[in-house]
Amino acid sequence: MLIRAGFTIAFQAVQPVPMLANLSVHASRNRDLRTAQRIMSTPDVPVYDYVDRFGNVCTRLTMPAGGITINCGFVIEDPFEPDRVERDAGQSAIEELPDDVLVYLLASRYCETDRLLDTAWLLFGSVAPGWARVQAILDYVHNQIRFDYATAHPGKSAWDAHQQREGVCRDFAHLAITLCRCMNIPARYCTGYMGDMDLPAIVGDMDFSAWFEAYLDGEWYTFDARHNRPRKGRILMARGRDATDVALTTTFGLATLTRFEVYTDEDRLGLLT
Repeated sequence: MLIRAGFTIAFQAVQPVPMLANLSVHASRNRDLRTAQRIMSTPDVPVYDYVDRFGNVCTRLTMPAGGITINCGFVIEDPFEPDRVERDAGQSAIEELPDDVLVYLLASRYCETDRLLDTAWLLFGSVAPGWARVQAILDYVHNQIRFDYATAHPGKSAWDAHQQREGVCRDFAHLAITLCRCMNIPARYCTGYMGDMDLPAIVGDMDFSAWFEAYLDGEWYTFDARHNRPRKGRILMARGRDATDVALTTTFGLATLTRFEVYTDEDRLGLLT
């Protein structure tokens, strides 16, 4: 399937403000792009990319006094297959984990494993290690949190979401990641585009989405605690320990968000940009 995706985001500022953005498609999907992908700005300012330690393409720019609008649009080819399911995948022993995977067992800014460790072992200690245990965590988080955009807050952590029992997709992901790490299952946060083309009806305003990946039997598998079902059409942008590492935009100074639009649709006309 050809998918047309992109965004327009605008800020106001009274003075120049440096900015960092994680808004590019992940390098692992570059070969699937069918049109150029380039972040543009109005007014036009110097923009350059670098690759961070997690393999994400990060963009640096400085918004001028008055503000800036940044946008990007592209067409990508996607197999439109559901997330891979391997119910026999087992849990890797910690001593066998690759060095670069160990970091995804540790606590991070939004994933306080110390506060949820006892709860996790009480809930999932009797569940068979591996896929079954991750699925049990998915079921729990899916039922524990009520999705509500009005409850979104940039400072909300996994512990907060667990206590408040409401949140958005990033809160579902943070809580599931934390519970997985408590059970010695490496888990990492993912952000990207995911439309509603595989659903029977539109579920709401288009937005970027968050999900997570868990490391089982030497491979990373995609999981989604908000929907708790394999989905189609994910377009990965970035991975990290939690939302800190993959924030859509980070401003180093005072700036006000004034516009935020995202689209992800099937490109029925063919390479429509």
